Formats: sequence, structure tokens, C-alpha cells
Amino acid sequence: MVETTGGGPQDGAAEVLDRPLPDGVRRRVVQIAADGFGGLTVTELPAQLRQYARFTPSRRAKFAGNALASALESDPLFRQRIGERLREVQPELTGALDSGSPPPAADPLDVAAAAYVLRPPGWVKLVAAAGEEAQRADAERADEESRAELERLRAELARARERTRSETERLRAELEAAKKESESLHRRLRSALSDVKRGEAALRKLRGEMEAVRAEGSAQVSAAESESRRLRARLGETEAALEAARRAAREGRSVEDMRVRLLLDTVLDAAQGLRRELALPPVSVRPAETVDAVEPGRMTPKDIAARALSEDDPAVLDQLLALPQAHLVVDGYNVTKTGYPQMPLEKQRLRLLGQLARLAAQSGAEVTCVFDGAELAAPVLLAPPRGVRVLFSKPGVTADELIRQLVRAEPPGRPVIVVSTDREVADGVARAGARPVASAVLLKRFSRA
Repeated sequence: MVETTGGGPQDGAAEVLDRPLPDGVRRRVVQIAADGFGGLTVTELPAQLRQYARFTPSRRAKFAGNALASALESDPLFRQRIGERLREVQPELTGALDSGSPPPAADPLDVAAAAYVLRPPGWVKLVAAAGEEAQRADAERADEESRAELERLRAELARARERTRSETERLRAELEAAKKESESLHRRLRSALSDVKRGEAALRKLRGEMEAVRAEGSAQVSAAESESRRLRARLGETEAALEAARRAAREGRSVEDMRVRLLLDTVLDAAQGLRRELALPPVSVRPAETVDAVEPGRMTPKDIAARALSEDDPAVLDQLLALPQAHLVVDGYNVTKTGYPQMPLEKQRLRLLGQLARLAAQSGAEVTCVFDGAELAAPVLLAPPRGVRVLFSKPGVTADELIRQLVRAEPPGRPVIVVSTDREVADGVARAGARPVASAVLLKRFSRA
């Protein structure tokens, strides 16, 4: 139904829609308003829509749909501006609507939505026709869906019937199998009862046989006891015969002993004659005299160079290194910081190791140089010179403690010379059996060379 006001029936703006917009047409109208929304300034927008000015078209259609529909219906100026934007975007459709002949191939919903916004003459009919078309399409779609749902339900019912029939047949087969199994179990039970009866009869028979075996065993035990008594008597006779044989053997052994002693005397006499013939002198060296040790009154490695030489004389070190298997242990930084402390640590180490290499080559002694690992900022990369062992103490262990460990590792009696000015180190190694020497003595020895 179309209602008109004073403008006449051809005035599209005066036409009024007497029913709500169909849902499909309303969605298209809201989308057109949301798309044209972005081309308007904030002042051109109705007050209730300005909060959605920065939204995207899709968000406007989603969150401001009701507000857009209400503004299009109640604000002719806003509707006119949206219509202008629609004419720019879809000139063919809007031109056809203005001429009163919408395109036959156009979507009725699009035609109705554009007519609702532009309000050409007869727009209410277009909207109503689109609503009817949409309802007819919805009815057809619902009918199609109903038919499809009916077909699906029929297929599902057929499958359910088939499953029920299969399940029934399976249950019947299982029932038949259960019946057969029950009959089989009954047969087995009867057979088991029969076996039990036969077993009871066999058990009674075995008990009788066991009684007979016990009686026979008792008779055999009696016979065995009699045989045991007879064997004991025979054993006594055998022991008596054995004792007689032992006495005879002892008498024969005395004769053999006499013959062996006579042979031994002959061998001894022959050995004495051989010694006189070869004129062998008596033994003057005993095995104990071949063992290397320090006898009372003789000097030990710790006493060498203690007489006629000053403790600061480098000759003391030469005499100590001349001892057999001497081992020289050097407190590295103690020596370098005594002799050339102004040099960097790396050059101190290289200079000392070069001097020790020459000393090792001259003396032939084993040389070990110990440095304190706490002085290192990074791992030291060097190749120890020939004849010199270079050791750095581990974290948490001082060079002094490493020197004492080296001294304790040596066997007692080996000459070990420790070069260090540290009094605590010198006293500790002296108690462990090593010979302490001051760092200045080693430096003098280097200077003399």
C-alpha cells in the first residue's frame, strides 16, 4: 500500500513505506550507507553517527547498522548525501532508477536498496516487490532445505534400520555361539567329573601300593642294618691289617734313610775336595753391602756444600745438581720478581725458562718450574723449552702448595733442590726432606754462566 502527501503521487519523496524493510533490503541499505559514510566530513554526518567516523565500512555496517538505518529514514539531508555517493559509485543503476526502468537483470535487493536511498517515484513498489521476491526466494530455499533434510533423514533411517538388522543378526549369531559354548562347557564339566572319579580311584590304588612299598622298605632297612654290622666287622679286620702293613713300612724306611745319609756324606766330601782343588777364597762381600744407603759418619745430600762454602755461593747449587738423579724445583715468580721485577710477566717467564733450559743442558738434572696460576688473565700459550717442565697452579691452589706437592711426590732419599726466597716454602720443603736454595743463588749462577 502506498500513501502520498500533498506533493502528488509522482513525488517519490512523499511516498511512505507502510511495512518494515525486508531483511535483505535492509542489509543492502546499511551497506550502501556504510560505504558512502567515508566520503562525508564529520560536520556533514548526523550527530549520532559522528562517533563512527573513523570506523572501516565493514565495522560501520556491523556496529552502527541500526543507527545508519534510523538516520536514513529520519534525516532526508543525510539520505540525499548518501544517494549522491551512490550515484558516483553505481551510475548505471541509479540512472535507470531515475528514468523509471530498472535493469531487468539487476538483483532485486540491490534495486530495492538503491530505490530506498534515492526515493525515485514508485520506490515503495520496488521495495515491496524486492521484499516479496526475497520472501519467495527464502520460501524456495527453505523448501529445498526441507526436502534435503527429509532425504537426509530418510537415508539416516535406512542406515539405522540396516544397522539394527545387522546388529540383530550379530546378536543372534553370538547367542548361537554362546549356546554352543555352554553345551561344550557342560560336556567338559561332565568329562572333568568323570576324570575326578577316576583320579580318586587311582589315588586309592596308589595309597595301597605305597603301603606295600613301605613294608618292603622296612624289610630292606633291616637287611641293610645287618649288612652294615657285617661291614663294620670287616672294616675292623682291614684296619688291623693296615696297621701291620704300616709297621712293616716304617722298618723298611729306616733302611732307606740310612742309604740317603750315606749318599749325602759322599756329596759333601766331594764338594770339599773340589773347593780345595780350585783354591776358592772365602766370601768377603755380603748381600747387605750392595744396598745403596748413607752410613753413619758419611755426608747426605742435605749436608753437601754445607762446609767451606757460603750459602750464597753459586757453587753450592752446582754441587747439589751434580748429585745422582737430582731434581731442581723453581718457584718461578719468586725468582723473576727478585731478579727482574720491572719486566712484564710474559717476558719474565720467557727469560727464566731460557736460562733454566741452559742450566738443565749443562747439569743434566731434572728441572721443574712452577708459576702461580692466579697471576694469569688468560690461558698461557707457550712451548716449554727442552729439558724444563713448566707447571701452573690450579684455581684455588697457590704455587707454594704445588711445590710442596711436588716434593712430597718424590721418593725418600732422592735429592730435591727447591729454589725460593719464601721462608715458609723453604721451611716446609726442608721438613719434607728437600734442600732449599735462595733465589739469589740461582740468579748468580745464571750471571756466572
